[in-house]
Amino acid sequence: MIAPTLTTDRLTLRALSDTDIAPLTAFYGSEEHSRFVGGPMDPVMAWRALAKEIGHWTLKGFGRWSVRRTACDTPVGIVGLWEPFGWPEPEIGWYIYTDHIGHGYAPEAARAARDYAYQTLGWTTAISLIDDANSASQSVATKLGASPEGPFDLPIFGKTMIWRHPSVEKVGG
Repeated sequence: MIAPTLTTDRLTLRALSDTDIAPLTAFYGSEEHSRFVGGPMDPVMAWRALAKEIGHWTLKGFGRWSVRRTACDTPVGIVGLWEPFGWPEPEIGWYIYTDHIGHGYAPEAARAARDYAYQTLGWTTAISLIDDANSASQSVATKLGASPEGPFDLPIFGKTMIWRHPSVEKVGG
């Protein structure tokens, strides 16, 4: 399965590829920015993380995209749909590369991913799993209309909070 390309006013969400390894390696090399998503990682493990992201599309028929500023094709992060083994249900996840935090890219791209999930895949709801200490992701979830629902013990990360996104009926689709 090849990821479809999605667009917003400022962003293009396209299939991940080997051209995404450099920004992903830099992201995973930062403890501060990657600690809530399995980092930090060395370049070998970052490459494996990229392969896992790409493979998710084949295994599940959906996944995450490389998010790029349309005007200059600059990579700003990875956003999309995620449901690996052990997850309670499909998730909308995001991470924005260090130099691009604070520009509203995460909610903009996550909204496009959620619209795709609801309108194309037929999802009726979605969650985001967010660590209690991750105030930046909590802020993104709030901007998307999500609210905390309850704790979940993730096998690889430990205790996290389920944030429930508005249903398809509430956001349209």
